[in-house]
Amino acid sequence: MSRMPQIIQLVVRPREEFELPWSGGYQIYSAILGIMRKCDEATARHTHDSPLSSISISNLEGKFRRSQRPKHKIAEPANRYNFAIGITDPKEMEIFRAIIQPLILREQDINLDKGALRVEESASSSASFEELVDSARNCANPFIEFDFRSPTCIQYKNSKVIEMFPHREAVFSSLLSKWNAVCPEGLRMAMERDEMARYLMEEPLSYETHSAMVNTVMDKVKGHPRPILKQGFQGMCRYMFTKDAPRDVRNGILALARFAEYSGVGSAVARGCGTVRVTVGEVER
Repeated sequence: MSRMPQIIQLVVRPREEFELPWSGGYQIYSAILGIMRKCDEATARHTHDSPLSSISISNLEGKFRRSQRPKHKIAEPANRYNFAIGITDPKEMEIFRAIIQPLILREQDINLDKGALRVEESASSSASFEELVDSARNCANPFIEFDFRSPTCIQYKNSKVIEMFPHREAVFSSLLSKWNAVCPEGLRMAMERDEMARYLMEEPLSYETHSAMVNTVMDKVKGHPRPILKQGFQGMCRYMFTKDAPRDVRNGILALARFAEYSGVGSAVARGCGTVRVTVGEVER
C-alpha cells in the first residue's frame, strides 16, 4: 500500500471567550496529543517520541480581538477559526484515525489552556509520494511561491545557528531531509545543496522575523512556567529555476515544494512553526 501524506482541515468555534498566545501552536499540539492518547495510547506515544516530524500543526487563523496582555489575543465564540494538521509519518493512517475518531465521530472538544474549541467542519486530502513526484512533470517553465504563514525556524545542519532568511538552500534542504526520512525507499532523493544553490533563485516578496513560543518550562526560581521561544521568519518568497536547471533537479524541487504543505518547513512544525501555503505557476515567456 502506498504511503499517503494527509492534511486535515478543521473549522472550530470557541465554547466561550478566552485568551491565548499569538503563537499558540504548542497549545493545540498538546490538546491534539491528549485527544490521541485517549483514543490510541500507542499511536500518541509514537507521534510524540518519533525522531521524525510526524505531524505539522498550523496556528489558529481567523478574527481575534486584541488582548491587554502583551503577545496575546482573544478568541470569541461569535467567530470561527481554522487550522490544519499535516501527517507525513509512515503510520499516517493510525495517526489520522486517532485524531478524526474522537474529534468527528465522538465530537470531543479541543481543550486549550484557557478555553475549549468545538469542531464545526472538517475536510481531509491526501497525495501519495508517487503522485507528488508525478505532478512535478507537468510544469514546463515553473516558479514556486511559498507563503510562510508562521515563524519558520531552520537550524543550519547540526548547529545552534538559525536561518533568518528564506534562502533556497535552507528551505529545500529542510524539505529534502523530511522527505527522505519518510518516503518509500525507491523515491529517496540524492540532491546536493550545491544543486539547490546553483539552479534556484529566490525573490523575497515580503519578509519579517518573529519569535514563536514552542513550549513552556517551570522556572524553579520564580515558581511559574516560562516560555521556550524559537526565532524564525515569515512572509512570501518566490523561487525560480535557472535556464540550465537539469530536469531531475527541477522535478525534485517541485515535488518537495508540494510536500511542504504536509510536512511544514524547519523545526517545531508540530507546535505551529513552519506552516506554508505553496503556489506553483508558469513563468510567462
